[in-house]
Amino acid sequence: MHNSNIHSDTFRKIYEEHVTALYRHAYFRVFSKDRAEELVQEAFLRYWEYTEKGEVVLNPKAFLYRTLTNLIIDHSRKKKESSLDGLMEDSNWAEPSANEDAMHENKFLFEEVREVLESLPKDVQELIAMRYVDEMEIKEIAEVLKTTPNNASVKLHRAMEKLKKAVAEEKWINS
Repeated sequence: MHNSNIHSDTFRKIYEEHVTALYRHAYFRVFSKDRAEELVQEAFLRYWEYTEKGEVVLNPKAFLYRTLTNLIIDHSRKKKESSLDGLMEDSNWAEPSANEDAMHENKFLFEEVREVLESLPKDVQELIAMRYVDEMEIKEIAEVLKTTPNNASVKLHRAMEKLKKAVAEEKWINS
């Protein structure tokens, strides 16, 4: 019983430390609050079950991101990405705001970036999300991807080149 309490306390600390960033990561990928919450809860459940069996996780953050990433990939295979209408219904964009202009400008920017990102390969989206949404260090990204920091850095650089190219093409096409 005592070990179970220690496990619960450790799990609670890890949950509190990572739940917000994992949710943000999931939401950025699936654009659905409910689905993002479900995926994050499933990732934590898998972490709990894995450690409950006595398995040792040296880096809980990397384990959780890897698990969540796999769940997101599985989810996107089963169901295509949410439509823009779904995104709008599911987010807070429609809530009244003191500054309507700023809200609409942010919404437009978000939609533009989202469209460009969705046109890129999933692995590119994932890298950009980990680095710039989740603010993960290269070392942490390398652990999630099970690669070297140098390799992760090169992959991130290539991902950013693809994003820059896609944004430039988008602006050229729409101007």
